[in-house]
Amino acid sequence: MTLEEIVEELKADPRNKTYTDRGVGPIMRINPKARILIVSQAPGRVVEETGISFNDKSGDKLRDWMGVDRDTFYSEKIGILPMDLYFPGKGKSGDLPPRKFIAREYHEKLLALMPEVKLKLLVGKYAVDYYLKGRTGKNLTETVRRFREYLPEALPIVHPSPLTLGWQKKNPWFEKEVLPELKTRVNRILEA
Repeated sequence: MTLEEIVEELKADPRNKTYTDRGVGPIMRINPKARILIVSQAPGRVVEETGISFNDKSGDKLRDWMGVDRDTFYSEKIGILPMDLYFPGKGKSGDLPPRKFIAREYHEKLLALMPEVKLKLLVGKYAVDYYLKGRTGKNLTETVRRFREYLPEALPIVHPSPLTLGWQKKNPWFEKEVLPELKTRVNRILEA
């Protein structure tokens, strides 16, 4: 299937009708030349409004963590595939979780369009649990701490939202160990 065919299938899917009716399409960045794939949670409200993945404060933080500028981040070398391709809405304590059918029914088709991917950067619990199923630690913190076990194919990290600032203060090893490895790998892959 082509990207255009998959997008049309997503728009025609009755489970996405409310988005399609509002003129909101699936939000992702798929490129056959992508060498790094960011698998994230789901677009937020701001991203839904602009249609640009990580076009928010979380995106600024993620670019900093990766050691890339905005132009590189949105280049053909980096793909972005959220667990849900639409903003799932607000819940009582933040955004609702990604709808599970998107990853189950669409990710494999979309991944097939990116044969050059060398690293999947798994951002947040939903991406980590889905792509490392059966290989995770007892929680996200333990899984991220064991990041070396998943290399070179995947690197799990927490979501770069302001809500993780407290987590980062409690886990200084993330900035000392994980982020330097992330920057090194991203740089090496993009330079190859």
